[in-house]
Amino acid sequence: MNPVSYSDLLRFTLPEITVALAGLLVLTLDITVLRQYSVRRRFGIAALVGCAGCLFAAYRLVHTLPPYSLPNGMFVVTPLTNVVQIALLALAIFTILLSTSTRITGHIGEYLALILFATVAMMFLVATQNLLLIFVSLEFLSLSLYILTGFHKQSRQSAEAALKYFLFGGMSAGFLLFGMSLLYGLSGSIELPAIAAALSGPTLDPLLVIAIIMVTIGFGFKVAAAPFHLWAPDAYQGAPTVSAGFIASSSKVASFFVFGQVVILGLGSAAGRGAFHAYVPGWVPVLCVMAALSMILGNLAAIAQTSVRRLLAYSAIGHAGYMLLGLIAHTQQGSSALLYYVITYALASLGAFGVLGALEAEGVDKLADIAGLSRRAPGLSLCMLIFLLSLAGIPPLAGFFAKFYIFTAVLQAEPHFGLLWLVLLAVAMSAVSLYYYLRVLKQIYVVDGGAEPRPIQTPVVTRFTLWVLAALVVLLGCVPGILLRWIGA
Repeated sequence: MNPVSYSDLLRFTLPEITVALAGLLVLTLDITVLRQYSVRRRFGIAALVGCAGCLFAAYRLVHTLPPYSLPNGMFVVTPLTNVVQIALLALAIFTILLSTSTRITGHIGEYLALILFATVAMMFLVATQNLLLIFVSLEFLSLSLYILTGFHKQSRQSAEAALKYFLFGGMSAGFLLFGMSLLYGLSGSIELPAIAAALSGPTLDPLLVIAIIMVTIGFGFKVAAAPFHLWAPDAYQGAPTVSAGFIASSSKVASFFVFGQVVILGLGSAAGRGAFHAYVPGWVPVLCVMAALSMILGNLAAIAQTSVRRLLAYSAIGHAGYMLLGLIAHTQQGSSALLYYVITYALASLGAFGVLGALEAEGVDKLADIAGLSRRAPGLSLCMLIFLLSLAGIPPLAGFFAKFYIFTAVLQAEPHFGLLWLVLLAVAMSAVSLYYYLRVLKQIYVVDGGAEPRPIQTPVVTRFTLWVLAALVVLLGCVPGILLRWIGA
């Protein structure tokens, strides 16, 4: 085994170190020199420091020349991990900028530090092929998200959502750890490629079947896929709005990436087949069932919602089903389609929650609360139109090409259109999703708000961030090759 070069280790982990130091600096500044300033100014300075740390980390990632790896897959740097980490840093910057308009807390340093620490955890999560570091990174990320969910200390709903999230998260961690321990016992290794080599064989060991189920349950919770989604509606509704957007966007990107690493890289030989006419046991049939349940339950339950946040939560469950299709394909095209889908979904989802965050001071939560919004805030309404139509998969927005690309990858993954049943179900549920997204847009553009409309004032930073997110959604839909070439490279 080659000795570890600590200078190389420091150079390749410098982005993560930078973001962690930015979090500590934000925390230190807020509890010392910034105490004398107003909340608005403290938020502005702290956000500037946090964004600067993320930008420097992204700069280092762009100018890093991978590949690099530590023994046992503890830390692996590839061009693909760099792409995902840059996307995570961009989402963290957007989240921080959207947070500057929130007034839920005076603990600004702690709030922004948690966002940065969660980003560090996600960066390590996508840069490892080691079960131990995957579990540690996931739990570090989860702890940050639990606290962010309950950060609105004056809200009983926020505290209840954080408690439910924590309890479900603790149970899922137990399932995941048990499944990983079985994988180690069967293979004698905690490195994903070594596990794949040890488990290759013509038949599935019964313990391997149990391990697959346990690991799927653990990651199913992390990505909010049915039937492990019960925490999501309450967490999305009770958490501070921008925190909910962060959970719905960044954590989804990191969780799906590492889920793909585990099942494709570590359990590739136990994939099986989910074709309607040629079923073979493995993790693919398990994911087929989970994807079908997520699409059906998420989209149908969203129709009955009167809260915009709960509607977006059930929408996220439905989208988790679409994203699972990329794992089910387990081809290079499927992996590229999954990454494109999850990144563009994260942009649209964060943007939708950002619009709701800008309306938080107006007490907006129910569908009826946004009636006539287009006359009170035309800019926010246009942004919401772009985000929701992208989530629905309407051309020429990014969501349309994301669904088209992932459906195509699934159809080509099995000969004789073996997974056609799953694609047809996905198309049908996409049509259902268009209905409830149009319900929201009908309230914004068609329904009369009643009294004479009073203009809603939105901070400049929030408006700028939302317009940038909307522009990216449009750009990546019109010119998808920008992101796809970056992923494929």
